[in-house]
Amino acid sequence: MNKGTNTLRGKELFRRAAEFGLIAAIAFSVCASSDPVGATSTPGGSGQNGKGDSLTPPAQGTIPIAFLVSEGAVMIDFSGPWEVFQDAMIPGRADPPFRLYTVAETTHPIHASGGMTIIPDYNLENAPAPKVIVIPAQSEPTAPVLNWIRKSTKTTDVTMSVCTGAFILAKTGLLSGKAATTYHGAFVRFATQFPDIHLKRGARFVEDGNLATAGGLSSGIDLALRVVERYYGREVAQKTAYNMEYQGQGWMDRNSNQIYASTLVSTAEHPLCPVCQMDVAPATAPKSLFKGKTYYFCSQEDKKTFDASPDKFVDAVK
Repeated sequence: MNKGTNTLRGKELFRRAAEFGLIAAIAFSVCASSDPVGATSTPGGSGQNGKGDSLTPPAQGTIPIAFLVSEGAVMIDFSGPWEVFQDAMIPGRADPPFRLYTVAETTHPIHASGGMTIIPDYNLENAPAPKVIVIPAQSEPTAPVLNWIRKSTKTTDVTMSVCTGAFILAKTGLLSGKAATTYHGAFVRFATQFPDIHLKRGARFVEDGNLATAGGLSSGIDLALRVVERYYGREVAQKTAYNMEYQGQGWMDRNSNQIYASTLVSTAEHPLCPVCQMDVAPATAPKSLFKGKTYYFCSQEDKKTFDASPDKFVDAVK
């Protein structure tokens, strides 16, 4: 497969996700403090429920982790954390510390990004009660899915989203008044759609109570390592990363996504779609005229989004 084909398929993936209302926005300038809300890496810090950032694993048995999936679930968003949790090992313990399973609205096969077929282990009615929920970027959530998240989160230690899975978590209402982050290309849409959520730009992940949100794609690996650390300590998390040959340090520094804190600049030589910040070809791209300036888009869906509230997107990139 040539590079051009891969690029086109990548753009198509983001375009389809945008149609679900989960992704495709440009970076949005918001006030972000240097210390995101939530747990710190210092034991006894001001983490979950004011009890410090550590989580207490069960004396016996495993910690159930539910991976919530639907059509279009982005592979690395859930497979990255899955690998982290399955690779975690506790010295002197024979059984694994985490029990992993997939949950969907039904157990009918679904297709993840790239076309992989997944047969969910459980549906919403018979899934075991999780202590951790992982929500990757995926299709638009249904009311039963949102209700399941709300109900299950009442008893979770961590309910975490990855990438634009943050939109799903936000739609439950659980993030209202809290801090969160998402994929850097979805900042504008997230901020305009959920103005009551304090968006943290430049954060690798954000923790607020028993809710946690990771940035895009590979950020989920770091948030999963962070969860391992909260349960079993830094040494176990470091060993897990070592065994995975994962050299990323983002799980130890929540502010390590600063490269994404700045908005990309669209120029005449290299125009960007004002909605998703992807490169566009002016000769063939859909376009709109606003206040005497022409804007080009990756898709008709992005043009429709822009035309509905052009001021929000124009102001965001000034």
